[in-house]
Amino acid sequence: MTTALLIALLGFAFISTVTPGPNNLMLLASGANFGFRRTIPHMLGITGGMALMALLVGLGVMALFEAVPALAGMLKILSAAYLLWLAAKIATAAPPEARSAGGRPMTLIAAAAFQWVNPKAWAICLSGMTLYAPERTLVSVAAVAAAFALVGLPAISVWAWLGTLLRQWLSDRTRLRSFNVAMALLLVASLYPVLGLGG
Repeated sequence: MTTALLIALLGFAFISTVTPGPNNLMLLASGANFGFRRTIPHMLGITGGMALMALLVGLGVMALFEAVPALAGMLKILSAAYLLWLAAKIATAAPPEARSAGGRPMTLIAAAAFQWVNPKAWAICLSGMTLYAPERTLVSVAAVAAAFALVGLPAISVWAWLGTLLRQWLSDRTRLRSFNVAMALLLVASLYPVLGLGG
């Protein structure tokens, strides 16, 4: 991979992971509800999960989708259903004092597993492989996965940090509920472009 192509790949990985989507909206909500430190496993899970997903997509999963196009439709339905469930959980989250015993942010494993039903993660990985590893050699596929791992964490951590900046303002129960509902609605809205619901 040439230097120019590598720079373009890193730029693609950064822009695609820093822009709004299900992961970043959930990190914003987690930072606001749980703080930055407790959101770190969530961020690490996203980063590691995306890198692993990119690797597996490039080494075989992409070929499976090309061979069985119906799988893409089934994935869209599963992704939409899971994101709607997550949005409902965010919208109805209890204030911190009410959930101190049972409330917790997403774990590393759960965040990594979430990438497999995250429509934006699928779009990013498929696009990354198509653009930067069209021949799908181990080296080129690994380079795309490494790019997501390298720039993903600093890109997404901005969203958790922004959430922590809102914590003081969200100490009011009514504002917190409104914020959580808004995050849930934005999460649902994020399905529109990624799932191609606009036709």
